[in-house]
Amino acid sequence: MDPLIVAAARALTRGDAVGALNRVALRNDPAALALRGIAMAQLGDLERARALLRRAAHAFGATDAVARARCVVAEAEVALASRELGWPGRALDAARATLEHHGDHRNAAHARLLEVRRLLLIGRAAAAEQALAGIGLTTLAPALRATARLVVAGIAMRRLQATRARSALRRAERDARDAGIAALRAEVQAAARALDEPAARAISRGRTRTLVLHEVEAILRSKALIVDACRHAVRDGRAIVSLVRRPVLFSLLRVMAEAWPADAARETLIARAFRVKRADESHRARLRVEIGRLRARLRPLASVTATPRGFVLTPRAGRDVLLLARVVEEPHTAVLALLADGESWSTSALALALSTSQRTVQRSIDALAAAGKVRSVGRGRARRWVAPAMPGFAAALLLSVPLAIE
Repeated sequence: MDPLIVAAARALTRGDAVGALNRVALRNDPAALALRGIAMAQLGDLERARALLRRAAHAFGATDAVARARCVVAEAEVALASRELGWPGRALDAARATLEHHGDHRNAAHARLLEVRRLLLIGRAAAAEQALAGIGLTTLAPALRATARLVVAGIAMRRLQATRARSALRRAERDARDAGIAALRAEVQAAARALDEPAARAISRGRTRTLVLHEVEAILRSKALIVDACRHAVRDGRAIVSLVRRPVLFSLLRVMAEAWPADAARETLIARAFRVKRADESHRARLRVEIGRLRARLRPLASVTATPRGFVLTPRAGRDVLLLARVVEEPHTAVLALLADGESWSTSALALALSTSQRTVQRSIDALAAAGKVRSVGRGRARRWVAPAMPGFAAALLLSVPLAIE
């Protein structure tokens, strides 16, 4: 085998993109094109990387199926890094099957991990966990094993499971150190820092305190009646009632949780739940209907009692009421949380990740751009959106999956 190609490939496995380019920068044979593409991806020039990998795949042709499949996997990784989340899964599946058939299990596992990472990025944590279960982590090379541990930690963080996330990140740190890749270690360390950043706010008896992830986990295991504004649910340690698809009912519940142990005024309930400035008799009649529906949903956990001024929430067995809210609550928070990863996103990728329409995302982007919170890069179909990092809290935790979806 060509010694320069071997030396460049080894440099890339260490994360030394410049060292790899020094060996193959002036060559145009298929293997050199592929290595140049991977090197450019590591240096951040994703468009150039994609073009080089496509040239390499075309140059290999059908006669070298394994090399062509490796180029497809590398291009899929570039697409993931550039947030092109709609890339064809069939091509990646075919490339993975080819690699497995020819005994290249390392790159086949890499292809599987790319699909798992994509599933997590678009909010399908349960599907990502199921796909990850089919990968034998102990058989992977250290770099791939560290990547897999990062996915495990990402799933745990979105499910507010701090203990599991911290354990996965400790193992990922060891694997990244064994791999000797500085960029990978930095990624693991950044994920570990998120565990110590504010993840939610706890509001009870008129007092608010900020919680890190392990404190949120402890609260969710407590016996208090928890009104979870992160996932639009209410729980008490025994049962969970999801109100994801009943936003009006959850708005009423939240107002009463904020006022507890006092009652919530009817005018406040109407204004917050129905979004009106002045209430009339029709709004009061609707409030009575919605309160009746809320009582029926909460019957296993709490009661809602009328008072001369409004309504009061009363938990079963004399439990405390605690409202668990996000650290940042403003319009378009989910879009900001995705953009806070530092990558540039298209509106189509944002719509896919948020399971909504591209037009809805575009309205959010327009509002954020008008407020100076995001900026565009490129023009036309190549236009992407970026946002500055939001320090002071764990942005990824804003994407906790609602219970009804999980």
